[in-house]
Amino acid sequence: MKRTIMKALLAGLFGMLAACAIITVNVYFPEKAVKEAYKSLDEMLLKPGEEKPAPDGQKPAEEKPAPGPQSKLLKGFSSFALVGEAFAADNYADQLAIEISGMPEVLKAYDEMKARLPQLDLLRDQGVVGETNQGLVTIRDKGKATPQDEALVKAEVANRKTVITAMARAILKLNKQPESKATIGQVLPKAAATYADAKREAAKPGWWTQLANGRWVQK
Repeated sequence: MKRTIMKALLAGLFGMLAACAIITVNVYFPEKAVKEAYKSLDEMLLKPGEEKPAPDGQKPAEEKPAPGPQSKLLKGFSSFALVGEAFAADNYADQLAIEISGMPEVLKAYDEMKARLPQLDLLRDQGVVGETNQGLVTIRDKGKATPQDEALVKAEVANRKTVITAMARAILKLNKQPESKATIGQVLPKAAATYADAKREAAKPGWWTQLANGRWVQK
């Protein structure tokens, strides 16, 4: 009887220790590299390309199908790809961006964000929406917002959550950490806050952004 009780106590103790070990796993979060990866993704997948005007007296070149988002990103990192795995190990931002660009759900999210970007920029210019400290957008002036604006913001938020979650997953993968509720929960808030930092830095004058402490400021 005593042995049975002792075994039960030991089993419970080991279980508690194992649970604590899972909870206290400290996942490395390379904040600077994560921000650079976000910026690279936005540069390659979100911003429209510039069209060069045709010289006088010449017909414009025949328009070729635009490459998909992933091909644009990989083109942008072509020099990185050629140097081999040794250099790749030292370039965390590029690794993160390339890892995320291989996720179909992320490419779909960027396609949708790019399509609504002109309309979203107009709402930001008008002060109707602002950038939150979680990397999302929100309606700031409900008196000016239409139902269509609210639907646009809702769709944008869904896409951004996809990108932020993908970043958390990529960080875990590059850190060789298991993808679990506990590890995702540890990395996701940092990934969201860093995305918000990148968006604040990219904001245009007059846009509303939310600081880490929750205060709203106009850039």
